[in-house]
Parts: sequence; C-alpha cells; structure tokens
Amino acid sequence: TMVFDKEESVSLVPLQSKGKPRVCAGCNRRIMDRFMLEALDRYWHEDCLKCACCDCRLGDVGSTLYTRANLILCHKDYLRLFGMTGNCAACSKVIPAFEMVMRARENVYHLDCFACQLCSQRFCVGDKFFLKNNMILCQLDYEGGHQNGHSVHR
Repeated sequence: TMVFDKEESVSLVPLQSKGKPRVCAGCNRRIMDRFMLEALDRYWHEDCLKCACCDCRLGDVGSTLYTRANLILCHKDYLRLFGMTGNCAACSKVIPAFEMVMRARENVYHLDCFACQLCSQRFCVGDKFFLKNNMILCQLDYEGGHQNGHSVHR
C-alpha cells in the first residue's frame, strides 16, 4: 500500500453555545472550553491535539500538522523522521532532513554555506542577495564592484 503524507490545517474555532456538543477526537470527552481545535475533520481539546513525538501542542506551534501512518506530527518532527535530505548547492554535501536550510529558487544551502561565493560575506536576515549563474552573490559583487578580479569591500 502507498503511504500518503498529508499536510493538514489546524484551526482554533469558537465552541458554539447553541451547537450540538462536540466530542474530542483525542480523549473522547465533551469539549466544554470556549475554543477548540478543528483538524483532520474532527474536533479536539487544545491539550489533546499533540505531536506523537515531542508532545508539543499542535495548536500552539502553527497552523499545520502532518500525518503519516496514523501518526500526527509537528512540522519539525515530520521533517526529522520523513523529510527529504538534499545536497547543498554550495558545498555539495548532504543536508540532513531536520537541519535548518536557506533556499534560493530551487537551490538549498546549509546555513553556514549561504554566503557570497566571491567574497564570502555572510548574509543576515533581510540582506539582499543575488543568484547569478547559480552562484550566490552579495549586492556589491552582483553589481560588478570588482577591480582586477577583487571585490571592493571597505
């Protein structure tokens, strides 16, 4: 049989006072709280919808959960267990599935490898970078700030 992995949404919905009582898919008790989680076409107490691995409350960690083979998982554990590893576009070494990565178009990079490939300047959040001939460049190098093949960074 094929295993289909699914990314599902988790939403916090108010308990309608006039609606029929909802039963939690996790503990099978009635939900009396003001809010409940709706996920996988069922309703849950906020405390009952948890990641099968790390036990985090899935309503607290974002608006998605992942299912595979009857496991309900948070994004991090899903990637750790089943994620695809890729190869870093800069150093060509394998990137483990659970490692944080940087992406530029279809390329994936180790965080440490994500730097200008001419002058090795690291990028901070919000910095501009450019992709030219599949090389990551800082703005200065992209705009051709070279003299005799050296970048002018002062």
